[in-house]
Amino acid sequence: MATVIFYEKPGCVSNTRQKQMLVAAGHQVIAKNLLAEPWQPEVLRAFFADLSVRDWFNYSAPAIKNREIDPDSLSAEAALAFMVAQPLLIRRPLMQVGTTRMVGFDPPQVDAWLGLVNADTTQDVQSCAKTAGQSACRHE
Repeated sequence: MATVIFYEKPGCVSNTRQKQMLVAAGHQVIAKNLLAEPWQPEVLRAFFADLSVRDWFNYSAPAIKNREIDPDSLSAEAALAFMVAQPLLIRRPLMQVGTTRMVGFDPPQVDAWLGLVNADTTQDVQSCAKTAGQSACRHE
């Protein structure tokens, strides 16, 4: 089984479910606060592989919801600069095993990468979980 470095927003219900899936599959999870990490553009860029810039973003972030930032209009360099300055913009989670990195938690992709044996891969663990009509992540 793998040791997964898991960059999350502490308190995010979806991130908690994602970590539970990894643990249920026998993986060790080392959780880190994505918002407190001193990100450098080149380190952050490695998590996004060949995804388009728009797929790097957390669309629940206030700056995107309020249309202060339009991910579709940004270059990779500009996107990374915004994310380093405002980590809430980063799509979650960021995961790393060895030198392999991934952004987001698509259960079939994670299963193919690490294996999710014994985990319920049918639940929606990418969308921001809602409680009582509000985001569980509260404005983030």
